[in-house]
Amino acid sequence: MLDRSDIVYSYDGSFKGLMTCVYESFYSREVPNNIVNCNQGQGTFFEVKEIVTDSKKAKRVMKAISEKISGEAMTFVYHAYLTCLYDREAHILNFLYLGFKCGRKVMRMLSDETVFTLNKAVNHLLNETALLRGFVRFSDFGGGLVATIEPKNNVLPILKYHFLSRYPQGFFLIHDKTNSLLLIADSGKSRIISVDGFTPPSAESDELRYRALWKRFYDTIAVEGRENPKCRMSHMPKRYWAQLTEMTAVPGAGLSGERSLISDGK
Repeated sequence: MLDRSDIVYSYDGSFKGLMTCVYESFYSREVPNNIVNCNQGQGTFFEVKEIVTDSKKAKRVMKAISEKISGEAMTFVYHAYLTCLYDREAHILNFLYLGFKCGRKVMRMLSDETVFTLNKAVNHLLNETALLRGFVRFSDFGGGLVATIEPKNNVLPILKYHFLSRYPQGFFLIHDKTNSLLLIADSGKSRIISVDGFTPPSAESDELRYRALWKRFYDTIAVEGRENPKCRMSHMPKRYWAQLTEMTAVPGAGLSGERSLISDGK
């Protein structure tokens, strides 16, 4: 266990900002009591030391992680930063102190509390990302695709590669309501920005028709005698249902309304 000082580091919430905190800790030979995101307004009784993000210092830390521990550890640390783990920054700092001491074998030291905790959090992140590859439901708005997700972790930096490879020339948006982030992708290029609020435009008739068709398909292939809610929830956790077209009420998706949408002179 590291001997912690009575100082709390405050940073801007970025990954480079966190790596700058790591640099400051090693350079100053002090282990902060905690590392907090200044944008989250966490109260503390300790002295607060503001760490200004420095790209050069951050790059030096990332290079050291790759060379003195391993490239796998560098990826692991980045993924740990994306998790919803409470006090993840302090856990990452603990991991790096251990990693620089033990080298690449730190990745296999699952009996260590810090390594075990981070490994569990990263697995949760990666499992959630894998689920969302299948659960994201896009809507068509004027030729652009828009989707909303409510993950526990910050999955967009990983999830984006899946959809960029499938829509290399398209335009799409994915709104992460949980973390107030918006992925904007256009012709293979993308960026993630913070948004205080995002409301997609109202669905037009074509989009409503697509939703009604998908809802009818989903209901038609269901076999009533083999319905198993518990099994369904194990494969499709209920916390994702709010953003799944087939699990929500769709205007015009009822039998009579659906017929009017689908026939409607088409």
